[in-house]
Amino acid sequence: MRRFLLRLSLVFACVLAVLVSAMNAHPVEIELAFARLKSPLGVALVIAFTAGLLAGLAVRVYWVAELLAERGRLRRALRLAEANARSNALAADKRTDAKAA
Repeated sequence: MRRFLLRLSLVFACVLAVLVSAMNAHPVEIELAFARLKSPLGVALVIAFTAGLLAGLAVRVYWVAELLAERGRLRRALRLAEANARSNALAADKRTDAKAA
């Protein structure tokens, strides 16, 4: 079901991109720092939207990778703290046993 919804949304996005391109056929001039391009407005809009989507996706992937790394560091720190607490508890038990004897 999940794959079907993904495919359906991709088909919908492609159809929407074709409609936007067809409805905005006016030529526009795009000035970049190093070049000038002429393109239909619809194509320019679809390319700009796709570039923004990919940039947002890259930022999100980087953020998730940082969160996963932090989770790993926190898990290691928790294991060390638990081991330290266990050893402190054992040492305290031995001291109370030694005092009682």
